[in-house]
Amino acid sequence: MADVRPIKALRPVHGLDDKIAALPYDVYSRAEAYELTRGDELSFLRIDRPETQFEPDHDMYAPEVYAEAGEMLHDMIDNGSFVRDDKPYYYIYALTMDGVTQNGIAACASAADYRNGIIKKHENTREDKLIDRVNHIRSCHAQTGPVFLSYHKNDVISGIIEETEKTEPECDFTTENTKEVRHRVWKIADPDKTKIISKEFASIGSIYIADGHHRCASAVKIADENKDDEEAQYFLSVLFPAEELRILPYNRVIKSLNGMTMESFCQKLTQMFHLEASETEVYPDKKGTVGFYDGKRWYRLTIPDKMRTGDPVGDLDVSILQDNVFSPLLGIDDPRKDERIDFVGGIRGCKELERRCSRDCICAFSMYPTSMNELMKVADSGRLMPPKSTWFEPKLLSGLFIHEI
Repeated sequence: MADVRPIKALRPVHGLDDKIAALPYDVYSRAEAYELTRGDELSFLRIDRPETQFEPDHDMYAPEVYAEAGEMLHDMIDNGSFVRDDKPYYYIYALTMDGVTQNGIAACASAADYRNGIIKKHENTREDKLIDRVNHIRSCHAQTGPVFLSYHKNDVISGIIEETEKTEPECDFTTENTKEVRHRVWKIADPDKTKIISKEFASIGSIYIADGHHRCASAVKIADENKDDEEAQYFLSVLFPAEELRILPYNRVIKSLNGMTMESFCQKLTQMFHLEASETEVYPDKKGTVGFYDGKRWYRLTIPDKMRTGDPVGDLDVSILQDNVFSPLLGIDDPRKDERIDFVGGIRGCKELERRCSRDCICAFSMYPTSMNELMKVADSGRLMPPKSTWFEPKLLSGLFIHEI
């Protein structure tokens, strides 16, 4: 059963939470991160993306870049920007967006549970991104960004959360870059409640990685390297009931038609799907519907039922596009590495897809979001989704909890 335990955390000193905590490193492009950190001496994005402290053409994977991350973190500890817990605690981390709240438990999850399949993944990891986060942990001697985990709702844990949230939170803020999201944190100081939470998690048979596959895999790699270090056998996590989570689409933009004209590409699409022109942007409203933008106008693309076989992976809308369009027509066999395809989080909307097509892409596909039920079916089957199948929103902030190892 799941081995989850409280965390002895480093946390921003009271009053600096909104100045330090930042969206995770992989939300921003390198150029965006560089601009956001100009003149900012507190944002945790500087530590999450330490290449921002060098010139834009500097090798972002150079040893001195990772060393800078560790130096900045420990400078902030030394100057009092962070405080260290006196002992391990569970924390409630609640995020409210558009009037909807998701309530997580900040804790440490077990690397052993990842190895033995209790913590289940649904996406592959890329070696270069894995190495990047491993080097970051080594330099900081800490895990700085939480793995976003999910579990089937447990009434006892939910009851403790509900009771605790009637009290004053430790912090309650929005940040400059996440004004639409309210972040609140409560410490669970009652040792009896701490024991109950640990016991209830121990009764849960499966935990699912919602977001943070690279952070999780890198933490497990560090655990393997430090088998005699008990603290390294656990990694920073926030665990949410699956029923509270919101998944947005992960859209696709295409940079090359593999030698085809747009006209011939559209003809091939109409041979497989129903294609209907639209006067407005197409935000798919149900599974089996995809928006297609040819650089000039939008179309509603409908997937025929005959393409579905009952397979938990093959029936995903993103899989059907990959297997019937991107691979056979465009030659994009490995979307994790092929530079002819890029991915745009659904939070950015269709206007971002149009902007990309006016700048560096030829066409775009807007997707209907994958559901939590689909994610868990894939993970339970031991299978993997195509890359960039899910975009969870709101995002967990980095720097709000730090796990030292």
